[in-house]
Amino acid sequence: MPGNTFGHVFRLTTWGESHGPAVGCTVDGCPAGLPLDVADIQRELDRRRVGQSRVSSQRREADEVQILSGVFEGRTTGAPITMIVYNTDAKSHHYENIKDTYRPGHADYSWDVKYGFRDWRGGGRSSARETIGRVAGGAVARRLLATYGVSIIGYTLQLADLRAEVFDEAEIERNIMRCPDARIAALMVERVDQARRELDSLGGIVEVRARGVPPGLGEPVFDKLQADIGKAMFSIPAIKGVEIGEGFGVAMLRGSQNNDPFIRRDDGRIGTLSNHHGGILGGISTGEEIVVRLAAKPPASIARPQQTVDREGNPVTIEVHGRHDPTVLPRLVPVAEAMLALVLADHLLRQRLARVTWEDHHGEA
Repeated sequence: MPGNTFGHVFRLTTWGESHGPAVGCTVDGCPAGLPLDVADIQRELDRRRVGQSRVSSQRREADEVQILSGVFEGRTTGAPITMIVYNTDAKSHHYENIKDTYRPGHADYSWDVKYGFRDWRGGGRSSARETIGRVAGGAVARRLLATYGVSIIGYTLQLADLRAEVFDEAEIERNIMRCPDARIAALMVERVDQARRELDSLGGIVEVRARGVPPGLGEPVFDKLQADIGKAMFSIPAIKGVEIGEGFGVAMLRGSQNNDPFIRRDDGRIGTLSNHHGGILGGISTGEEIVVRLAAKPPASIARPQQTVDREGNPVTIEVHGRHDPTVLPRLVPVAEAMLALVLADHLLRQRLARVTWEDHHGEA
């Protein structure tokens, strides 16, 4: 099974299955000397953790991370950083009665047809529990980016037809939906409660922004910055759409409306008056805020009866019970932030190899 590693210079490999002994990751290519504490990793994993609230799965996992290598006396050594999180609350018996049945909306059939065999315990490797490794690796990437003045913030922008109308950054972590609009967040919680009572689930949109990104990151052909961001985000379970900047909205604009005029800012740097381009032009960062939106489908595991077939093709009715998210959005936020951090960390290190000298937007060589 190839395709478990992401990145070129700053590389992340994730491993483990949902109901196996543990999940984790290895980060390779992180420069030596970066201050890193286990608390930096745990803080992000706690944001992704199951059982946080009534709008998430009630699986009970502490998700306590251990750093096995690559860190000594609070700093990275330059060696691969391996991290592990043990699974402590997997209940595989919840899946025994449907192990030979293809769950609608899941990867059961596609895995069977590809490998001829699959781990039916919670989806195995295709489970969203794999994202623990992404968040752990992304936490390392965030620490690296912070040394360059880059910060990343994500939030729930929309649940079904409920969309945030105001942006209060301080509100994001105050409510269980991680929505920047307190009033809309309350309506979102009510909508999720209703969907759960109706044995259903809800999709929506998460938005992620990267600030302080230096201009010049990205390669101009196949490894465009938006191409790698797109791959990163589409690799997250449940993601069905990704847009950057104005995104699909550009289809409704004229060039005179979509073009962002260049200006010289008071500090002497070049910038743009608007940001329809979402911080990327020609596949390369411009120094403006990078804005990414992800459309997540409703979680496929719902307890209402659905029509499907078993491995022999016989029609059956299935009801998926157990502990599942009624919406992925609040827990998707830290995963999306992590993937954007991984892309930017990788391209930042690649940019340092692109020229004999490179000055970032702070003017430091």
